[in-house]
Amino acid sequence: MIVCCGEALIDMIPTTDSSGARSFTPHAGGAIFNTAIALGRLGAQAHFVSGVSTDLFGKILLDQLHKSNVATDLVVRSDRPTTLAFVELTDGHASYVFYDENTAGRLLDPQERPSIPDAANAMYFGGISLISEPAADFYLALAVREASRRVIVVDPNIRVSFIQDEVSYRARLDTLIAHVDILKVSDEDLDWIVPGPLSLLEKAGVLRERGPEIVVLTKGSAGACALFGEGEIVDVPAQTVTVADTVGAGDTFNAGFLAKLAEDGLLDRNRINNLNAADLRRALEYGTKVAAVTVSRPGANPPWKSELA
Repeated sequence: MIVCCGEALIDMIPTTDSSGARSFTPHAGGAIFNTAIALGRLGAQAHFVSGVSTDLFGKILLDQLHKSNVATDLVVRSDRPTTLAFVELTDGHASYVFYDENTAGRLLDPQERPSIPDAANAMYFGGISLISEPAADFYLALAVREASRRVIVVDPNIRVSFIQDEVSYRARLDTLIAHVDILKVSDEDLDWIVPGPLSLLEKAGVLRERGPEIVVLTKGSAGACALFGEGEIVDVPAQTVTVADTVGAGDTFNAGFLAKLAEDGLLDRNRINNLNAADLRRALEYGTKVAAVTVSRPGANPPWKSELA
């Protein structure tokens, strides 16, 4: 069982009608939500922890989770509104404007952390849910509490424009990274977390020294790599596809990577520190395969396992 902990929101995707008029169409989304959806579609036993509204958008979010075989028994419901993220696409790359004040996802009480089932092998955190309080403190406290019992996986998926208190956010990330087993970062994340003239691999090495057993680095069209063990590196290329957009690409890569580790029986507290190059190569290759399908079609629409022949 993989428990995904973080934001569920509505992405407002720009569209243009036949007359050229611009509008926005709502789509269920959020970094952690997208990964949970992808895990469910890939056949993993996925559960979801988040604050979800009882409003119309909240019902859409739960409906999409259920349709993708994601369990929602750990979701915290409230009558506060749903977070909205308006998406701007430039040459297929997405930027975001968030509306997140007083929302169901943001106003989670750190004292009301759910009990995690004993069957949960891993917990996955990240996204904007690590930025805004009190939800950010809710997720941090949950990760720290469970770190001795589960594999902790984090993808910060940093949205710089959303950060209002950089000092607090960096401190929260530092605490979380110290409890992480697998840390996934993009090249942009890495440059923000570890500023300065070091190379990407040197910066990833800096992060490994802070706690993670494995650091996974995604490099867009240049593929992905993992740093582990005694300075070992596994590198895999990206798959060549025609890109519709990159919405949800990293989120679905994460799902593929974790799903393969789970399928191979490796996503376990007692095994995660002993993975070898072949183990990680299989997981990285599967992650890039899943991500390639997602970027080949509009929006965050991860594939079902049956599509990955």
